[in-house]
Amino acid sequence: MSWSALILLAVGSYALKAVGPMLLGDRILGPTPTRLLGLAAVPLLAALIVVQTFTDGQALTVDARLAALAVAAVCVWRRAPFLVTVLAAAITAAALRAAF
Repeated sequence: MSWSALILLAVGSYALKAVGPMLLGDRILGPTPTRLLGLAAVPLLAALIVVQTFTDGQALTVDARLAALAVAAVCVWRRAPFLVTVLAAAITAAALRAAF
């Protein structure tokens, strides 16, 4: 990736973040849009996790990432700290990739 593309993406990202407050001004969103925006984060994050876990380019794949995701899910279910969850998943993926 070139520096110009990186700078363009950074400027575009900043512009998208600035558009919301500029359009709303001092107005406050109502309860329904606020609730819907709060609910949108969970399915978006889940979709990102699924895409990153099960795809490799254009193909579906099952590899060490699936086992790492399962370990992370167990850690979250058991309410492990975030750092422990990330390290457990990373160690699982690294061990499986080294073994196979």
